[in-house]
Amino acid sequence: MINNMLTYKDFYGSVEYSVNDECFFGKIIGITDLITFEGDNACELKKAFVEAVEAVEDYLVLCKEVGKEPQKTYKGSFNVCISPELHKQAMISQNIEGFH
Repeated sequence: MINNMLTYKDFYGSVEYSVNDECFFGKIIGITDLITFEGDNACELKKAFVEAVEAVEDYLVLCKEVGKEPQKTYKGSFNVCISPELHKQAMISQNIEGFH
């Protein structure tokens, strides 16, 4: 299984690769502003991600000072279109798991 996500403390970062630039890059997910990181290899990318998350502490202080909510808000719902057969299978699976 390929995992395209880094985690550190309570933050998550995306992992992508640029063929043109020949480097890995990502962004911290779930915050209002754009905070990115990059590296030439996996170790550098992880290190840059940790440094970016540690810099978020300053970002959180700044947001508090200006009265800005740093975390993105989520409604708690989303709509997804799937085939009727997959919907049926999901409902059956959910009901079976609900009995355990």
